Amino acid sequence: MDVLYERVAGLDVHKDTVVACVRVMEGGEIKTEVRTFKTMTSQLLELSDWLSDNGCTHVAMEASGVYWKCVWAVLSDDEFTLVLANAAHVKNVPGRKTDVNDATWLAELLAHGLVRSSFVPDPSSQELRNLLRTRKQLVRERSRHVQRVQKTLEEANVKLASVISDVMGRSGRAIIEAIIKGETDAAKLAGLAQGRVRASQTELTEALRGRVTKNHRFLLKLHLQQIDAIETAIDAVDKEVDAHLREKLNSFRDAIELLKDGTFYKDLGPQHFQRRSKHTQARRLLRSLEYLGYAVQITSLAPELSVSS
Repeated sequence: MDVLYERVAGLDVHKDTVVACVRVMEGGEIKTEVRTFKTMTSQLLELSDWLSDNGCTHVAMEASGVYWKCVWAVLSDDEFTLVLANAAHVKNVPGRKTDVNDATWLAELLAHGLVRSSFVPDPSSQELRNLLRTRKQLVRERSRHVQRVQKTLEEANVKLASVISDVMGRSGRAIIEAIIKGETDAAKLAGLAQGRVRASQTELTEALRGRVTKNHRFLLKLHLQQIDAIETAIDAVDKEVDAHLREKLNSFRDAIELLKDGTFYKDLGPQHFQRRSKHTQARRLLRSLEYLGYAVQITSLAPELSVSS
């Protein structure tokens, strides 16, 4: 079988270790070397240097959970052609399965061009995808707490969901908070309904006549606190998503201007958008340093840029 790539590497990535096999073909002779590296950043940088020293042009790894992402991020700073393989497509022969065998098999397949690369979005799209997935999980968690609120009310025989369409709306929230504070008069609770409610005051009063205990009030308060915290987190995620989308729209706007003006293509360089949004880049870097526990104060060399932590 023809060899397409003479210097390749296969990586078997785990939580704590990466088993790397370098396959080099020189003068018709195949040489392989296997080493194991820790997944700490310093060790991954050593892995990158070792692959560079061996002249590897292509590096393949399996998509193993989230563990491959940190390895990919470090190696992408070098000039390797990275290939992310679907584990089902590169299965080894059953039996005698070891990390060394897996890495060697992956390198062998890659050398012959038999590894089909999975799609890996650019870093900005990956960040946006992570934010949207986190938001989806938060929305699901909020829904679960709302269901627990409804279950607690049903246990107390408070039929709020039967007379109000949105239990967590203004009217429902006001009634639940009054119940938590100890209000037991059904008529007073019904009077807290605001806006358009599908039920009459009599029906509201009858639905709110329950048997609420101290335990019910504690659970209702607990779930409302969780809902509030999750809604705060969702708002924070929404703001971060908006910031990412604005950056993407700026890049699209530049492309539209080029097409509209009939401007010929010109390579603006890898740092073009960083130069266009210096304030945004500086703030993002500051937030990253603050997250790591550093208090930073910077002085701009350019008079038009002034950022402080």
